Amino acid sequence: MCNVNWIHIIHIVVKLNLNPKVLAVRKWVVNFFKKVFMILGVITFLAVIFSFTDYPFWAYYWLGTHNSELKSPPDIVVLMGGGGMPSPDGLIRCYYAAEIAHIYPHSKVIIAIPADMAQKEYSPELLMGEELKMRGIDSVRIIYEKEGFNTRTQALNIFNMLGKVAADSLALRIVTSPEHMFRSVATFRKIGFSEVGGAPSFEEDIEESLLVEKKKICKAEKQEIRGLNIRYNMWNYLKYEITVLREYCAIVYYKLKGWI
Repeated sequence: MCNVNWIHIIHIVVKLNLNPKVLAVRKWVVNFFKKVFMILGVITFLAVIFSFTDYPFWAYYWLGTHNSELKSPPDIVVLMGGGGMPSPDGLIRCYYAAEIAHIYPHSKVIIAIPADMAQKEYSPELLMGEELKMRGIDSVRIIYEKEGFNTRTQALNIFNMLGKVAADSLALRIVTSPEHMFRSVATFRKIGFSEVGGAPSFEEDIEESLLVEKKKICKAEKQEIRGLNIRYNMWNYLKYEITVLREYCAIVYYKLKGWI
């Protein structure tokens, strides 16, 4: 019985393989995936080539600085929560927000990040608040926006919290990651805030002079950089490319939704 079933299955497979429609579909599928992998290969090749140039950094820098200047002293510092707290991203944003709050002592600080009620005192917005307090910011200046789950809803909640009159008269300075700055400023302006600027939380890179091999040649100290471009810049710029591509996709999505 088993032999008969196997013979029957083999017969069906052979018949399908000889069917012109099946052959045409199989050929189309093979060609389709060949083209897909070819396109992915070209994209990967170009990404590696561009990682040896400064274009990824300048694209990243543009997202962080374009159209984000605030001419008036900020009345409100909006600290966007990002990926949570504690995290490198959260800590560097808190650092920048605290620095601005010290420069403008009259300003309030709004921390915009979803609350995790299960964490209680370790909820991310409370941890960010504690970080600001450790950096000398009075707790009476800190306000929490805990309901928003993306940039759009956070901007809406802050607008409702402050009111339309305040939105027309108060100057907001947003603290967020560089790649997120362009979309954040555009979103808050679209909601109805008239004066919005940004403070992108750029990282400070280590000096190249600390990463070089030093040798004495003819009694003179000579610095020789060995493969820094491959060891550091290339990989960092590849990460910039992914970050920028992801953010541009988000900008297109927000634009299509009419949020910016």
